[in-house]
Amino acid sequence: MPTRAWPTVAVVAVLAASFSLNAQRSPAPAVFGYGGGPEQIRYSPLKQIDRRNVKQLELAWTYDTGETGAMQTQPLVVGDVLFGFTPSQKAFAVNAATGSHLWTFNSGIKALGPNRGLMYWSSGSERRIFAAVDNFIYALDPATGKPIETFGSGGRIDLRDNLGRDPSTQTIRLSSPGAIYKDLMILGGRVGEDLPTSPGDVRAYDVRTGAVKWSFHTIPHPGEFGHDTWPKEAWEYSGGANSWPGMALDERTGIVYVPTGSAASDFYGADRLGDNLFANSLIALDANTGKRVWHFQFVRHDIWDRDLPSPPSLVTVRRNGRTIPAVAQATKQGQLFLFDRAKGQPIYPIEYRKFPASDVPGEQANPEQPVVTRPAPFSRQMLTADQLSARTPEVRQWALEQFKTFRSNGQFVPFAVDQQTVIFPGFDGGAEWGGQAFDPQTGLYYVNANDLAWTGGLTLNTGGHSGRALYLQHCASCHRDDRTGTPPQMPTLIGIGDRKSFAEIVAVVRKGGGRMAGFPTLEATAVNAIVEFVRTGEDVPAPQRGGGGRGVKPNAAHPLMNNGYRFTGYRKFLDKDGYPAVSPPWGTLSAINLNTGEYAWKIPFGEYPALVAQGLKDTGSENYGGPVVTAGGLVFIAATNHDRKIRAFDKATGALLWETTMPSSGMATPAVYEVGGRQFVAVSAGGGKSPTGGPGGVYVAYALRK
Repeated sequence: MPTRAWPTVAVVAVLAASFSLNAQRSPAPAVFGYGGGPEQIRYSPLKQIDRRNVKQLELAWTYDTGETGAMQTQPLVVGDVLFGFTPSQKAFAVNAATGSHLWTFNSGIKALGPNRGLMYWSSGSERRIFAAVDNFIYALDPATGKPIETFGSGGRIDLRDNLGRDPSTQTIRLSSPGAIYKDLMILGGRVGEDLPTSPGDVRAYDVRTGAVKWSFHTIPHPGEFGHDTWPKEAWEYSGGANSWPGMALDERTGIVYVPTGSAASDFYGADRLGDNLFANSLIALDANTGKRVWHFQFVRHDIWDRDLPSPPSLVTVRRNGRTIPAVAQATKQGQLFLFDRAKGQPIYPIEYRKFPASDVPGEQANPEQPVVTRPAPFSRQMLTADQLSARTPEVRQWALEQFKTFRSNGQFVPFAVDQQTVIFPGFDGGAEWGGQAFDPQTGLYYVNANDLAWTGGLTLNTGGHSGRALYLQHCASCHRDDRTGTPPQMPTLIGIGDRKSFAEIVAVVRKGGGRMAGFPTLEATAVNAIVEFVRTGEDVPAPQRGGGGRGVKPNAAHPLMNNGYRFTGYRKFLDKDGYPAVSPPWGTLSAINLNTGEYAWKIPFGEYPALVAQGLKDTGSENYGGPVVTAGGLVFIAATNHDRKIRAFDKATGALLWETTMPSSGMATPAVYEVGGRQFVAVSAGGGKSPTGGPGGVYVAYALRK
């Protein structure tokens, strides 16, 4: 495996599209991160590629990982080296100017699922790349890709440790990089969304030793702020409230801004009555100590899975003659909130509005939820009959008939039992995990969004300990009662016995894979019964050996865990041809002036090639990944999951200036960087979110013709 010495010549690079690096030797630490730098603004000061010459972009190099499968990795560039992940979470390094392979790190773990980037740290002559693989974090030598044995145990730490619970029953992995501050690595993690699952503690680790330096409990323990917003014993059994999207860091003030997701279980909260701090919150923490500075909760007692989808952006707002350091947080609901960075005061007014009560036995929805008054939402907020698809008269009639069976009353309407409620924008947003871009030159903030409807509902959980009963309790929320899923986000299990062996499916149930968290707390008899059911449809008994209930080992069960109702599954509202059953646009790209709260422009984003061939253009499409804005006047973005394109827009007007088709769709945010005087735009073409997204596994880079 080839190795290289670390570059010592001065090379300017822009890391993940926004942070400049002078690679000359320096005793001062050089810290770089996901989102272009700690501020998460995805801005590049490079100007070589601009409005005039962007049409001259051509393919500069391609790196094939040798694997197929989805990727969401945002490349990390340090000096003249680009780092990334393969679909199976092997870390690699290539020459950023040529794509030539330097090294690959294979942990030996068969890992799948989103892995959105690596982390870099340096101090003096010390340098480390941190790579997440499954539930482990490895410290690697950037020059060789070899583990640094003095970090943790044999070069790695296990995220299941130090959560205050039995590590063997925990399921947690890092899907998005954390923040590097001084000699600390601050991490969240992705956990399961049904009980039992891990708590969402935010933890800081020593970058040299891997020792935990501080922890912040997002499900507060007795005596901690927010403990009274949960049942008094919930900290012992509840889970979630985790920071999975990444975080932003103000290095000057030493404050890290941490977004969190919903508490488990996502859609029925009778065992977590109360507001549930710090779920669905933006938490400002002292990065040195983990102490709370301020917080804001976007959804009280979330029963809609409205977790925060992306890292916040540290921006500057000019209002009423003042320059305000601010933090911007986009939501799945399609709203943008702005706060003063220091104290958390809203830049634009926030109203607490009344919403309906839940009629589900045992549930208590919060009567009020916050709604920002400015800017206006960037996604539609309520589905009405006049917004249904009219692509053909037959589709229109079908959509109307379906719509009559739904409840559709806008945001924060509690789910009903045995009736579907519209979630619009859908469970995938609104805003997505790719993050947003901010241009400090103009004050414009760029956000791509989905504008599709999904539906969800509850049904009585009849319990039982057969394969089918346990499947309905633990698996049907994603794969649906009939095992058909909602492809490609939630894959079908029909025919899985032809694709995987019994042992392979057992391993996935235990450890998880893709979007799925593992179920380490299920008894062996329960796992075997579930696997037999999904493979063959045969409903076999699952005798309880430990008496823990729900097929769960006794040490993982808790008498207050309530499983009275279960989610009936994620259902995307699509017509019979697989297109969204609502009127376009189905995806958008917007530019918002943060100084005024007004939109500079908003356009449909993405297309369906089959519809374009029929003359139906400008529909927009689902999109996953984020934009990059440059001083050269451009917004670069891939993200669209049906057309496999990467595009460049005029950042001032939204006019399309350049596009090209990639081997697979780019479900990731591009990196913009410069090596040897030449500017590049690189993106992982990972496919994955669409049947037409391509095989994935390839990185592509573009530059001006020489």
